[in-house]
Amino acid sequence: MLLTILKVAIDAPLDTLFDYLAPETGPLPPPGSRVRVPFGRRRPVGLVMAHGETSEVPVERLKPVLETLDTAPLFDTELLRLIAWTARYYQAAPGGVAATAMPAPLRQGKPLPEPPARLVARGPAPDAMHRRAPKQAALLDLLAARPRRTDDPDLPPGWRAGAARLAARGLVEFETEPLAAAWADAIAGPPLNAAQSTAAAAIVADLGRFSARLLFGVTGSGKTEIYLTAAAECLRRGLQVLVLVPEIGLTPQLVQRFASRLGAPVAVLHSGLSATDRLVAWNDARSGRAAVVIGTRSAVFVPLARPGLIVVDEEHDPSLRQHEGLRYSARDLAVMRASLAELPVVLGSATPSLETLRHARDGRYSLSLLPDRPGGAVQPRVTLVDLRRHPAVEGLSAPLLQSMRSHLEAGGQVMLFLNRRGFAPALFCTSCGWVAECRHCDARYTWHRRIQRLRCHHCGDETGLPAACLQCGADLRPVGEGTERLEDALARHFPAVKIARIDRDSTRQRGAVERILDDVRDGHTRILIGTQMMAKGHDFPEVTLVGVVNADQGLFGTDFRAGERLAQTLVQVSGRAGRAERPGEVLVQTSYPEHPLLQCLLSGGYEAFAEAALEERRTAGWPPYSHLAILRAEATRPERAMTFLAACRRATAAPEGVAVLGPAPAPMEKRGGRWRAQLLLQSAERPALHQALAAFRGLATDLPEARGVRCFFEVDPQDLF
Repeated sequence: MLLTILKVAIDAPLDTLFDYLAPETGPLPPPGSRVRVPFGRRRPVGLVMAHGETSEVPVERLKPVLETLDTAPLFDTELLRLIAWTARYYQAAPGGVAATAMPAPLRQGKPLPEPPARLVARGPAPDAMHRRAPKQAALLDLLAARPRRTDDPDLPPGWRAGAARLAARGLVEFETEPLAAAWADAIAGPPLNAAQSTAAAAIVADLGRFSARLLFGVTGSGKTEIYLTAAAECLRRGLQVLVLVPEIGLTPQLVQRFASRLGAPVAVLHSGLSATDRLVAWNDARSGRAAVVIGTRSAVFVPLARPGLIVVDEEHDPSLRQHEGLRYSARDLAVMRASLAELPVVLGSATPSLETLRHARDGRYSLSLLPDRPGGAVQPRVTLVDLRRHPAVEGLSAPLLQSMRSHLEAGGQVMLFLNRRGFAPALFCTSCGWVAECRHCDARYTWHRRIQRLRCHHCGDETGLPAACLQCGADLRPVGEGTERLEDALARHFPAVKIARIDRDSTRQRGAVERILDDVRDGHTRILIGTQMMAKGHDFPEVTLVGVVNADQGLFGTDFRAGERLAQTLVQVSGRAGRAERPGEVLVQTSYPEHPLLQCLLSGGYEAFAEAALEERRTAGWPPYSHLAILRAEATRPERAMTFLAACRRATAAPEGVAVLGPAPAPMEKRGGRWRAQLLLQSAERPALHQALAAFRGLATDLPEARGVRCFFEVDPQDLF
């Protein structure tokens, strides 16, 4: 009789699956289920990826799994194939990919949560209960309005004890919530214009088969309405929708819009949730209780009982790329997942990445254009403010301040964009020129005046503020502007106006983003200051003026994508203005108003910029006209990373058509106390590039120079440095 060999993915830095025998008792663990296995001295949880009949390890040396944790698969065949593909493509250990795909409690071996029950009231609260047990009466009245799930966040604190007492009196019942066969309670939204209707119809026509579609629409063109229209049809057919967004800050607004319009359960997945909340949402998606799943990049792996449509909003955004651990692009994995599961995937953006634009131009992706804002709203007027003629004081020029006053007096709101948090990006000695530099990085500390600390934005190191220069004892001066400094300056110019700041410092507390954005939409906040977080997909109907405080930060970047990112940021930020009936205005402060990138955006918009940038990339042979990968190395001793990469290059013959550049020190050579270097691999053919990566990977741990070096690959890197 043939033995069944379990191929198990274990979270270990080894590029292999591990073979185990089936458990000695009990049912055979199916592919996609978890098992606990012996692994050296550990007893980790692994994911069964497949069954086999043979093993490279002699059968007598194979051990049986210790415990079967799931009787039914957590992941279906398509998701197991996606996990395996991700490991191969990104040169990652399959166990690491499987671990990324599971919430932390499942990785620890904890069971799936019990399905939530419904609390159903059997009538309103009697009058006497309002006097004798007001909390129970309030709960009963809440449930009388409509049944609530036991995980509903609107249930009051301590509701369980009150519900138990009410249930004992027969006033409340706990019912098992049935799985909906379909969701048909969507309400109609605003009428779609011709371009929106065409795009929505094309997406619906693709349901049930694979297609990749770029939804390229100007800011404010109504892309979300198209998502909602297609999602409503999906739900009517009993299919689920997965929506990926780049930032946690985008989820509250989208969740509210999807839940209110579709009238169906929405699950949310992002890093700001507790482990328990993430697991509940993950299980709701897997079981089919959630009709819509909205999440950040790791949600690309969430299992769906009845998948129907995948949407990637702001597909160009770098936040959809994971830069630590498993380094992957959620956008690209969404496309691959849709292909494996035969689903349509929609990539939406007002500023698509050049890779996606080329796919659309070459016919690999379908293209839907939204050239206009619906309802008669027009694109904002953009003006460059020449800082050589109008010097800025604390980031604010006279034309910007004057325009702010005019818009505020007219009842509009103002948004200022500065992609630099803290009070000042440097602390400088006025006498000897000493600058406060990070102890662990080749970078300067940023001064955060609110907390009176110096903080490195690269490694997170903090230190106290010195009273004087550490070299000569002279006074120290903050140099440059961050969002804190801008906020203080605006408070002096507009003392009677409520100002809010959105950056990673002001939104650390749970719910802070929602509170700030609600105040903006309610009109209480009149001036909003923010970093990159604010430029992504938010809709502020009363914002009539957007000011870009410093457009020069990305004009002269060394990375070949610097221009693309600056253009995307400027267009996205500018698009926050004039999204309703009021016309919008954008002021861009720059010391280089004649720069070709700015002039191209002014005269032709993002589409003109993208065409010019694609031609430059084609001529230079950069992506999307070639493929890149980087072998990065880090070590705690200087030169060790460079020595290791040099040995890798000497020991490996790159396939024909693959250029290997380096090794070279990283531009920030020291970061977080480690010295960094890299090898760049470039090829016009993706198979040749991956052949080279496999060769380098096979050597990486075997070379004597690998001792004390940490190395990893980045495939399709979003930055070279």
